[in-house]
Amino acid sequence: MTYLQQVHNRHQYLPLLLLADESETLIAEYINKGEMYTICEQDHSIGVCLFIFPAEGIVELKNIAIVPDRRGTGIGKQVLTESCTMFQKRGFREIIVGTANSSLENIAFYQKCGFRMNSIRRDFFCDYPTPLYENGIRALDMIVFSKELT
Repeated sequence: MTYLQQVHNRHQYLPLLLLADESETLIAEYINKGEMYTICEQDHSIGVCLFIFPAEGIVELKNIAIVPDRRGTGIGKQVLTESCTMFQKRGFREIIVGTANSSLENIAFYQKCGFRMNSIRRDFFCDYPTPLYENGIRALDMIVFSKELT
């Protein structure tokens, strides 16, 4: 069983955030925005998620990371389900999340969690200091997914 616990000393979770976003420079731009939660299992932190609020009624999952040995166990899906319920109760109508065009596992994951492709942020990853490659594909564009919270 996992649960979300809001954190205040965000910088101690930087190593976890780096599991999902390889640019410490870009993480620095959002680490102090929105709300950050640690993902706990039996009182141990096994991950982190950070949400920002880009527009009225919209919450954006900016970063979600789970330690490698706990991935693929359903925790990510459970965290998204709990998060959607939490933000729906708070009156949000939509949740969005973005991932790289090269992140094939993430693309499949978000669709399995009920998200739909919404838009593409072209050249989003061109600002990264070092080109990113996953699955033999260069990360250039961000695919934005959305899910209604109704």
